[in-house]
Amino acid sequence: MEFRQLQYFLAVVEEGSLSAASRRVHVAQPALTRQIRLLEEDLETRLFDRHARGMRLTVAGRALHEEAQELLDRRTRLRTRLSALGKGVTGRVSLGVTVTHLWVPEVAHLLSNYRDRYPRVAFEVFPLLSGPQLDRLQDGGLDAGILYLDGGELPGLETRLLQRDHLLLAVPEGSRWATSPPASLRDVADADVIWGFRHASPQYHDRMQAHFRRLDFQPRVVQYGADNIAILGMVAAGLGIAIVPAASSHHPMPGVHFLRLPELDTCDMLLWLAWRPDNDSPALHNLVSLATQ
Repeated sequence: MEFRQLQYFLAVVEEGSLSAASRRVHVAQPALTRQIRLLEEDLETRLFDRHARGMRLTVAGRALHEEAQELLDRRTRLRTRLSALGKGVTGRVSLGVTVTHLWVPEVAHLLSNYRDRYPRVAFEVFPLLSGPQLDRLQDGGLDAGILYLDGGELPGLETRLLQRDHLLLAVPEGSRWATSPPASLRDVADADVIWGFRHASPQYHDRMQAHFRRLDFQPRVVQYGADNIAILGMVAAGLGIAIVPAASSHHPMPGVHFLRLPELDTCDMLLWLAWRPDNDSPALHNLVSLATQ
């Protein structure tokens, strides 16, 4: 049984005759008659009683009539759904974003543009540091990630550079540095520093450390925070100072004062969009295309 034959069958039922149905479906009457015969042979039952005044549905024909339109409607819905999935206009994208960048205008702009173009795609956004993002990208737990990487070449991943960030000094609002900013990192060499764990974002951590080695600066770390939001909360509580991505200043943090230093401006912190090249999701590919633009 073919969908085309069901369409012809419905046309005959609704028009009441083969001649009228042939005009409706633009098929010659002999060809239409043959298709109805083939449908009956396939179903191994008569669908119509033929008589001088036309055609009348049999019991089997009435049963098919009840189901045929629903079958055709379901076929249309399925084709529409599969076409939309194939074009990436419906579906789902799971996206990891470093905690710091949830409020960054460039990231918000990318997500907003994607939503405007593909309103029927569901976003699942996970605030994750770069290390956990890499793990979940590589095991297929995320479709894409927005994260810090030292470079764009990673085994098993494709990347696009999204933004070049730099570093800032974060100090408590009530500290002397908030009113008399240090001229260089040397001025805060003896300060208590709040730091992040390396495993949370190894490439970010190592890039900072390499930059400080070039400057011959060794921060005196006395506290650790799980992520930049936690670190800034500790700064606000007066537990020490911190060196954080400039993107952190986009998140309002009462009690924290951000300072720029020339030595921190020169440390490029590269933010990338990353995904697995074997992920064939059209919805993901549309996000990559938009990010590339």
